[in-house]
Amino acid sequence: MSNPVNIALVGMGWWGQKMLAVLQAAPQDIRVVRAVEPNIETVRALCAEKGIALTADYADALADPSVEAVVLATPHSMHTGQIAAAVAAGKHVFCEKPLALTKAEAVRSVELCRAAGLVLGMGHERRFEPPVAEMLAMADAGSLGRIHQIEANFSHDKFLSLARDNWRLKADQAPAGGMTATGIHLLDLSVRLLGAAESVLCICEQLSSDLPQGDTVAAFVKFKGGGTSYVSASLANPFMSRFTVYGAKGWIDIRDKAHVEAPDGWIVTSAMTGGPIITREIGKAEPVKDNLVSFARAVRGTETYPVTGEHLVNNIALLEAVFRSATSGRIETVA
Repeated sequence: MSNPVNIALVGMGWWGQKMLAVLQAAPQDIRVVRAVEPNIETVRALCAEKGIALTADYADALADPSVEAVVLATPHSMHTGQIAAAVAAGKHVFCEKPLALTKAEAVRSVELCRAAGLVLGMGHERRFEPPVAEMLAMADAGSLGRIHQIEANFSHDKFLSLARDNWRLKADQAPAGGMTATGIHLLDLSVRLLGAAESVLCICEQLSSDLPQGDTVAAFVKFKGGGTSYVSASLANPFMSRFTVYGAKGWIDIRDKAHVEAPDGWIVTSAMTGGPIITREIGKAEPVKDNLVSFARAVRGTETYPVTGEHLVNNIALLEAVFRSATSGRIETVA
């Protein structure tokens, strides 16, 4: 057995603390040796309890020779610069989604890591949910036939209680409602199944809240190789998460029973050509942990990380076109 990968958790807000909690169950793969948080007093007691060195300065983590990788749970617009700095320091990178806000930034980060021989992990934990992983494997094996369409929604109302100057609600971080918070996962799965996107029409509206960048967003995507995806997200609905894929040989509908913050299993309904409609319940799992463990094993060279550079770039190219369409109200071409 190899040694665990020593990481620095950068950004100890809501999601940074979630990752710290789930990694307590993976000591053989990952060890958190340092935390970085500008509002240091908010997590001083927590880090002291866990025996984790705490600093307010990202440079301290990069200069620490015991740190092999950084895990970025920071505002989206900071990712590109932080990844470049990590690569310069020889650190592997796991980045929360979205990787970047423009295709050019995504290409830069992917190429920097690739050229340096460093692993770039991504917070697309939906791929590690057991029924989603099974669905992707079936699609890869051709069991679903030609993929025709995708319909997906990922909504919650957790942001309604945020201060309106919170970075998650700012125009330069989240210019299209919930697309950067939740819809990005659905765009990732769509690109994973149907390849690079060709065009998108996005509608973003403020319907029942004062969230400054809108609370309801929907995007209709056409893919270069054929096929379409309808992705929607609300920041003002109670929790809902559904992903449905339709193929020539069958369809699968996956519904989360709870937000991934506290997963509680899934309800999967499916049908194959000539067969009955079947509904199954899938038990609890912890995809956030499993994604980080897969990243650590890729760092050690014992596992291939499943989110490729091509997937990352295609996802952000689509996201950038979504932003343009939300502003213009027109169908926008994906670069």
